[in-house]
Amino acid sequence: MLKSTNTLQIERTMIRMEMKTEILPASDEKSIEKAAALLQNGELVALPTETVYGIAADARNGEAVKKIFVAKGRPQDNPLIVHVTGPEMLPGLVSEVPERAQLLMAAFCPGPLTIIMPRGPEVAAECCAGLDTVGIRMPSHPVARAVIEKSGCAFAAPSANLSGKPSPTNAQDVFTDMDGRLPLILDGGECAVGVESTVVSVVGEKPTLFRPGHITLEDLERALGEEVEVSKAILEKLPEGAVVRSPGMKYKHYAPKADVTLLDGTFEQFKAYVDAHAAQNPSCLCFTGEAEKLGVPCVEYGREGDGADQAKHIFRCLRALDEQGDAVVYARCPQKDGLSMAVYNRLIRAAAFRVIKL
Repeated sequence: MLKSTNTLQIERTMIRMEMKTEILPASDEKSIEKAAALLQNGELVALPTETVYGIAADARNGEAVKKIFVAKGRPQDNPLIVHVTGPEMLPGLVSEVPERAQLLMAAFCPGPLTIIMPRGPEVAAECCAGLDTVGIRMPSHPVARAVIEKSGCAFAAPSANLSGKPSPTNAQDVFTDMDGRLPLILDGGECAVGVESTVVSVVGEKPTLFRPGHITLEDLERALGEEVEVSKAILEKLPEGAVVRSPGMKYKHYAPKADVTLLDGTFEQFKAYVDAHAAQNPSCLCFTGEAEKLGVPCVEYGREGDGADQAKHIFRCLRALDEQGDAVVYARCPQKDGLSMAVYNRLIRAAAFRVIKL
């Protein structure tokens, strides 16, 4: 029986009122032990990975996984990624390890790559959103790996933010969203990559990129020795009612409270547009070194043309817009290839696909 919206809201309020959220240093072995014990007991833990912070639950425990959706307010048609330390943990989680998956694991794992494979019988149904596939990732971050090893749990973990908001890349941003919603946050400092993992499917006739990330389309094609299809949902709005094959494909995602619009053009065209709309009291999300030239409140999200620098800072910068109380934001448009494709993918979702070609 489906619960009403009011019932779910009451449950979430009770969680917030009754649960105390603790932040512990991930460098302390006792913190790792506590996190492992919580996972073994069906509870949630927020922890760092090399990409962003995630909310972990035992992927074989459906009741534990349900708590992720309640804590985040996440739609249940949005599948979760299962994290393991290596191929030795795959039996039961996947029913087959295709040859393409083996090539990708050899090239990029552990690292910021999720490989969609045929689902195995031991994965909780709640992880898979009704799909016959499951996304598998082998994180390289020492804290995530230590928690898996200590607990013995493969864990399901989406980003540790309220659904739809920018993903957190530090423990304080996790606390801002998750205070009262889970018992423990492991503080491992800033995440190195800054955007979620690349997601590629090896199920079907051709490999397909569903979410761009630090490992680029070109990287995947070199490792596989063949062309990788690019899902239309990466750069376009997902059609109403379409099946969500991967996290990060929903219509509006990674979004601050402000109305964000991407302006695609040169800096001179960008500045002219901002000046012409000064009556809106806009703020700007711009590249490094541009703020002083714009004359409005600005947040700089990285060097122009440097996808890695932009990726590392984009989510923190989107949260900074909320902290400034911005209502209208015009954003400089990154490139759409290489690692910059991942940044563009996040920004068009933060902007609800509002893009103006200058």
